[in-house]
Amino acid sequence: MTTSGTATSGPATPRTFTHDELEPELAAHRAELTGYCYRMLGSAFDAEDAVQDTLVRAWRSIDGFEGRSGLRSWLYRIATNVCLTMIEGRKKRARPMDLSATAWEPVEASLARSRPEDTWLEPMVDERVLPDAGDPADIAVARESIRLAFVAALQHLPPRQRSVLILRDVLRWRAEEVAKLLDTTTASVNSALQRARATLAERPDVERTEPLDDGHRALLEEYVRAFEAYDIDAFVKLLAADVTQNMPPFELWLAGADDIAAWMVGPGHQCRGSKLVPVTMNGSPAYAHYKPVGEHGELVPFAIQALELADGRIARITSFLDTRLFDLFGFPRQAPGA
Repeated sequence: MTTSGTATSGPATPRTFTHDELEPELAAHRAELTGYCYRMLGSAFDAEDAVQDTLVRAWRSIDGFEGRSGLRSWLYRIATNVCLTMIEGRKKRARPMDLSATAWEPVEASLARSRPEDTWLEPMVDERVLPDAGDPADIAVARESIRLAFVAALQHLPPRQRSVLILRDVLRWRAEEVAKLLDTTTASVNSALQRARATLAERPDVERTEPLDDGHRALLEEYVRAFEAYDIDAFVKLLAADVTQNMPPFELWLAGADDIAAWMVGPGHQCRGSKLVPVTMNGSPAYAHYKPVGEHGELVPFAIQALELADGRIARITSFLDTRLFDLFGFPRQAPGA
């Protein structure tokens, strides 16, 4: 993903900050720092922790900040160091499709294998990382760069290459600014960027998506109707021929409309009677999924469904079965209108 234009960090006017002045300045940078840390770490929870650590470090060391580098650049330097430390010794965040080349059978036994939450790529709600206003082109790039497929591809880059690519191609910093932040040379930054771009070019699903239009919105309305009615015939008609479905923390993933339909009427049959509430996640359509439980079918948080569309069909369904996400993102524990 590349963009044109000048860097948004820009030259800074030297100044110093008191602690009272610093607090609103830090708050103003929180969203963009969260977006940066999320792209680096692939986890909403880790991103929140990294940003909190960054702001605490900034607060504690403000007396030594002389303002020559600019507050924004200084915060990004701290955030980068925090992220690089967090990544050390960890495996990259993944999706189930990254762990096995062959899809699983749509049977109950496929639920036997799961992995800890720190294995999986996690979603991020748009409002925490995307700007409210600004240049439409910049907002479009920001939205593309938090797509699940793009963030998953970033995890295949070495950490410093990851940082270089995000700073240069997403945030549009100049090479010399990135070199200063990373304490390296401009030539090294340009070399790292070239290697990072080459790696991403080999990854599937990182091409740009089409913005939602009336046809996409109609497709999504049909998806919700079919899922909530548990009309499997209608549901299958909305799926692409090469559609996949995955459900972290389980390792299984399914391929093809027939297997997904078999799953829904088989092991997934308890989702009948669910309610989907639209949310904005990773620059793409998503839903908070409430599932009926108990004798009276009380609707409770079950999953975050993230959809990826292609050629007028549903191309990928990811159901994140970590209900902590409801609390992290402030989604209600009771389904609206239930």
